[in-house]
Amino acid sequence: MTDTSNMVKKETMFYALIIGLVAGFLGGVLFSSFKLGPETVRSTPAATSAAAPAQMESQTREAINNLEAEVTANPDNVEAWTRLGHFYYDTGQVTSAIKAYERSLELQPGNPDVWTDLGVMHRRNDQPQKAIDAFEHAFSIQPNHETSRINKGIVLLYDMNKPEETIAAWEELLAINPDALMPNSTPLKVAINEIKEQIKADKE
Repeated sequence: MTDTSNMVKKETMFYALIIGLVAGFLGGVLFSSFKLGPETVRSTPAATSAAAPAQMESQTREAINNLEAEVTANPDNVEAWTRLGHFYYDTGQVTSAIKAYERSLELQPGNPDVWTDLGVMHRRNDQPQKAIDAFEHAFSIQPNHETSRINKGIVLLYDMNKPEETIAAWEELLAINPDALMPNSTPLKVAINEIKEQIKADKE
């Protein structure tokens, strides 16, 4: 007879491990109100300022209006499209951010940071495979682009429940940088070993 209580305990331990590994991703990073569990990490600094909330809201609204006017007048201004995407990112306007980043990449397709931020927006738009595709495009341009490689693992682990593929993705990064760290400063090799140990325990 199957010991279902033991299975439940193992499953609970596995998800606790996942949460523990990526909980630090929230630290020191400005995110919108969208909460999908462990967060993917942006490649670019936040576009919004550190002003008081009311002042920041006014400044952000003005910046967005100015950038929207700029890209309307000059639709080939890649920098304006990118900055507009960042402001949409910061204010939780996911669909608008995706459109702005996609236009930026049409004009300048070789920017791995923008590809990474686009991937984060796809994840927030409940499109994990598109997120994966964007992250892979980022590190195909710049193989040592650590943020996109870390983000790929997050999506595989948390959104797609593929821990083995997460391990493979992060081991590719270790081959490039054996000292790679998670955003919470945990050595990546430690995180990988913990996932391996839990997978092994679940099979016993």
